[in-house]
Amino acid sequence: MSPDFVRYSPEVETIDPKIDEYMTRIIDFWEKTVRESPEREGSGRAVRGAHAKTLGVARAEVEIFGNAPAPYAQGIYARPGRHDALIRFSSASNHLGPDARLGPVLGCAIKIFDIGGPKLVDDEPDSATFDLVLKNNPVFVSSTARHYLVLQEVGNDSIKYLARGKTGFRELLTDLLTGRGTFEQSDWAWEEMFAFVKAAQLPVRNPVVSTYWTMGVVRHGDYIAKLRVAPVEDSAAHVIHRELDLRSGPDVFGPALADDLRARAFDFDLQVQLCADLDAMPVNDAMVEWPEKLSAFVTVGRVHIPRQDISGSLNSEKCDALAFNQWRVTSDHQPLGEIMKVRQIYSASAKMRRTLNHQPQNEPASADEVLPLPKLPERASNG
Repeated sequence: MSPDFVRYSPEVETIDPKIDEYMTRIIDFWEKTVRESPEREGSGRAVRGAHAKTLGVARAEVEIFGNAPAPYAQGIYARPGRHDALIRFSSASNHLGPDARLGPVLGCAIKIFDIGGPKLVDDEPDSATFDLVLKNNPVFVSSTARHYLVLQEVGNDSIKYLARGKTGFRELLTDLLTGRGTFEQSDWAWEEMFAFVKAAQLPVRNPVVSTYWTMGVVRHGDYIAKLRVAPVEDSAAHVIHRELDLRSGPDVFGPALADDLRARAFDFDLQVQLCADLDAMPVNDAMVEWPEKLSAFVTVGRVHIPRQDISGSLNSEKCDALAFNQWRVTSDHQPLGEIMKVRQIYSASAKMRRTLNHQPQNEPASADEVLPLPKLPERASNG
């Protein structure tokens, strides 16, 4: 028997009454971080406050099947269709630098084109783009705005901490746990500290054979969901570089990604997990992984990355100017919970970055406008 899925209502999420105060402080922090980034990162250009290092930007196609069971066929997933897309693979770190120093946490941001309907972002609500912002980690490392602010402040200084070896690492964890001495002991960030350490121990894998999650919760039409994209088994079986050694050079993820995409196409299943129990599958705690035994992921579409040469796109001005936001979605897919509310600030960070870099602020009209798909010589592939 299929589970009774939880219906969406505004009451499923709770937001701290002081959220506006925290949001102002978080926006100030990120704008300052981006403003100082050209000198701090040594790039001469403003970089993203989070996911600073691009590993590669690729052309893709998102196919929505439109034939999933009714609870899953909600919003944009109710209608079959094929959409051009762009995917930015990145390090999740706030900094540039060698992959070994930045760690194994990766981002996968997908911009889907020709999706109609008003979007929930303040900038360009009438754009025809729809963003999925994902990480190779099923949970976020914070659930409240208050803890998020401290996490970002400590994380932004992680390189300084880690430069002091074990002593610095212990200081990092202590400052994260105690909010740099500002938290009462009853409010120490134990769960955040454990989530941070667990994320740092993720296996190191090629971006094209990694699974990526929304981490936070989103509305799914009449229901509540988390999403993920998972590599298709037959596709992933042909990867050239599966397990990577980050000590082998300063840049490991990006060259492996480019090498594999030059060789063949790769596919991911686009999947939805619906909430069946608000206690075991909470909306407001983004550090809880929803158990699949209560509600399995169901495939609603396919992300196809054709064979291509992405090596020339990494420093492309247009690719660098792309901005991704969890709130660039229609109301049927509204992000839910306090930590997803906090992530609205990505718009302010992107605006500051693109202003400093003299880049256009608008959404691209098509994938071709950003990254034309080059024709490569015929070669056998899995796609």
